Amino acid sequence: MAVPQTDQSPPRLALGLYKRFLLAALVIVMATSTAVATAALLEVKDSADIFERFSTPIAGITEENVLDDVDAGGPQTIIVLGSDRRFVDIAAKTPTRSDTIILLRLDPDRGATAVMSLPRDLRVDVPGYGRRKINEAYALGGPKLTVQTVRRLLGIPINHVVNVNFGGFQRAVNRLGCVYADVDRKYFNDNSGPGENYAVIDVPAGYQRLCGKAALEYVRYRHNDNDIVRGARQQDFLRQAKAQIGVSKLFADRKNLIEIFGRYTQTDIRGTNAILRLLKLTVESAKNPIQEVQIRDLEEDGADLVASPQAIDRAASDFLSAQATEGPRDDPSDDTSTTRKRQRSTKAKRGGIPAGLFEARRQAEDQAVPLDTKLDFPVYFPKWAVTGSTLRVDDHRAYDLYDRGRRRYRAYRMVVNVPGTGQNYGVQGTNWKAPPILDSPSETRTVAGRKLELHYDGDRLRLVAFRTEKAVYWISNTLLQVLTEKQMLGLAQSLTRVGGR
Repeated sequence: MAVPQTDQSPPRLALGLYKRFLLAALVIVMATSTAVATAALLEVKDSADIFERFSTPIAGITEENVLDDVDAGGPQTIIVLGSDRRFVDIAAKTPTRSDTIILLRLDPDRGATAVMSLPRDLRVDVPGYGRRKINEAYALGGPKLTVQTVRRLLGIPINHVVNVNFGGFQRAVNRLGCVYADVDRKYFNDNSGPGENYAVIDVPAGYQRLCGKAALEYVRYRHNDNDIVRGARQQDFLRQAKAQIGVSKLFADRKNLIEIFGRYTQTDIRGTNAILRLLKLTVESAKNPIQEVQIRDLEEDGADLVASPQAIDRAASDFLSAQATEGPRDDPSDDTSTTRKRQRSTKAKRGGIPAGLFEARRQAEDQAVPLDTKLDFPVYFPKWAVTGSTLRVDDHRAYDLYDRGRRRYRAYRMVVNVPGTGQNYGVQGTNWKAPPILDSPSETRTVAGRKLELHYDGDRLRLVAFRTEKAVYWISNTLLQVLTEKQMLGLAQSLTRVGGR
């Protein structure tokens, strides 16, 4: 069944360059799931000393036997491995498999920073062991064998490796003041029922501030989802964290963050020269957006995921050639211009229901009315829904939402499930007029008389928002962003006030 996709002492840097670097550092910072990775490079000499004191090198990892050499000024690919314990602490009788495998490509000339998550259940050739799940490489040979496996799979150069222990994730997220996340649905498991036990979690749906333990549970959750969905959730958390963590926070707290990073990671990145090269490249990549790359058309074969050679080659090519793109994600067979597509999607069927949606006013309003009675601002509900979707009634809620100054606001969330594993879009409202998620829209557009703020991820319309005198409201796409632009704009157009027409 197809898985749905939709050595010389360095010169001291100027403060302005520090600030640019701090912004750029977030790309690696959050991709490592420790929120501190390249903060170690802020003040190169002092930070390198701290880093060397607390970090542990990875046994067996060198440019001569595993990694590719780095040309001065050239792009770099970093592989990030996440696990419950460090490989050096694992006895042969209790091996641990890698929980997360993320590739990060820093190439300023490409206009985008490519990030690719490899599903841990992906069946691949593990050198010396034959066909196995890719995460087994870590148990069999640690980071070294994992790097060799990924290089064989994708045929791309890998210049550095960071091995992350998730024990540091909670400490780092808390140290950075937590992260506001747009949680697509309710995540709950307490192992009270029969059957196999899974990780305990209790994170409700809706826009909220996630701190250490809850944040870790959220990004690692896999029960009732699959690796593709979990990878998308991790990338979404990365994107939101990157947008929120301020320069002043990283700069002021850099030594504590470096120590956390050193204690809970292993890496080959050592010495002033290597640090300087990565620093320069990261600074130059600061302006670039993150471009997520996926292996498409994965097939399920029992508990494994299988990809064709063509799909692997395409993902590797996309990863090495990632470019920043603009505009809506639409039918790939339609080669008309982006401008034409947007004009058409704005004007399409003003007098009726757009294609891919259906009338669902009664069901949605019935769920919205109880929320409206609990809030001191109007509740808007979608009178149209995506074809084949259903309301996740148990996930709807009205709740308190606090900003970083601990000021209290009210909010509500409605959740709609669409066909495909773990795919839910959301309707959110709050009287907090400046939530971080609505910062810096890609563009504004008026549709059916309503001024909409559009937030794109490359060619995908991730979020559509509008504002009233009392509150702000938005429609969030699914984790895999399977809703088209037409559907997203149609849903935003259909938002109707409880009791209104």
